[in-house]
Amino acid sequence: MGIVIANIIAIYRRELQSYFVSPLAYGITSVFWLLAGLFFVMILLGPQGILVTVAAFDLQGQQYGIQVPPVDVPYEFMLAFFDRMGWLLLFILPILSMGLYTEERKRGTLELLATSPVTNWAVAIAKLLGVTTFFLTMILPLLGLEIFTLSKSNPPLSPIIPILAHGGLLLFATAILSLGMFISSLTDSAILAAILTFALMVLLVFIDLIGNSLPSPLGSAISHLSILKHYNTLIQGIFDTSSLILFASYIILGIFLTAQSIDTLRFQRQ
Repeated sequence: MGIVIANIIAIYRRELQSYFVSPLAYGITSVFWLLAGLFFVMILLGPQGILVTVAAFDLQGQQYGIQVPPVDVPYEFMLAFFDRMGWLLLFILPILSMGLYTEERKRGTLELLATSPVTNWAVAIAKLLGVTTFFLTMILPLLGLEIFTLSKSNPPLSPIIPILAHGGLLLFATAILSLGMFISSLTDSAILAAILTFALMVLLVFIDLIGNSLPSPLGSAISHLSILKHYNTLIQGIFDTSSLILFASYIILGIFLTAQSIDTLRFQRQ
């Protein structure tokens, strides 16, 4: 067991270091920060932003003597921002995961991994941990912006809501990266891996529309597979164990399929 953990740590360090010397990773991060920052500012301060909209409603209420219902501005901001983040990640994460195994195929090192004594599970887990850790470094600046903004709210926002929202974001991203890792193990084309991962994500996002058109209980079971549906549940501050189980299932499924893919290559080499 200790050898397996040591192998995971060694591969994890190598993967994480590769991101911090990759121009592509820096390019993806720059685009992500630009778009996420733009969403952040526009949702909060834009012409149709929350603060402007709430101020306009209050002004109309004062002018016409109408009692305007209170608006939980911090909660509405968090909900809108993480909704945009979910859609943004559908484009960013397939690009981030497309090179997890395709580069190994191009360099010829995938065959070495397939025939090495390191277990396929250890390699898959280490690679997923590496790319997930890099994703966490991408969202840290946004976390600082959120803390600064929400600290100005009065009354303060319940910490449970941002904790569940960030947990949902991390689970959502890890599930996509895990499935994208499996797809990247099937081809030596990074572009094809990104396209196939994006297509799979679109299917898993809109699969609830397919389920809604089918009779129950089959329709309900299919709708339950939608990752966006469960992501929205968590960012609303609703703790749902079925959402956690679904994301964990996708993560484990991606690792399992990746290990089987490399095991197939190991069998072919033998």
